[in-house]
Amino acid sequence: MADIKKKPNPIDIHVGSRIRLRRNMIGMSQEKLGDNLGITFQQIQKYEKGTNRVGASRLQAISEILQVPVSFFFEGAPGHEGKAGGGFSEASSANYVVDFLNSTEGLQLNRAFIKIGDPKVRRRVIDLVRALGEMEES
Repeated sequence: MADIKKKPNPIDIHVGSRIRLRRNMIGMSQEKLGDNLGITFQQIQKYEKGTNRVGASRLQAISEILQVPVSFFFEGAPGHEGKAGGGFSEASSANYVVDFLNSTEGLQLNRAFIKIGDPKVRRRVIDLVRALGEMEES
């Protein structure tokens, strides 16, 4: 008889990736989030991978600790694209953004960009990055 492993639900994987995204955006470790929840960092890892489902009360606690509404964890979720409050209209766009923001470079860029207070300077940074990207394409 074949050993069949149950695959995580796509929604659980998405919610876990959003927990990881937000935790990384604010620079919080898995250990610190676990301590705040009274659980181990290994449990946080399982949530973030989607191997363990996050219960409603636990998700509410996570949203308070990470300072986002519960709906944040469902933005761009599979099967919810393009619906009101559903986040990005295309799953590939949502996945690309999440993958980028979960990368080391994405996190560093996001953290540094958020610290720029002047909107004109932020606009110039965007223009610079766009120009550099266009140079690479040429």
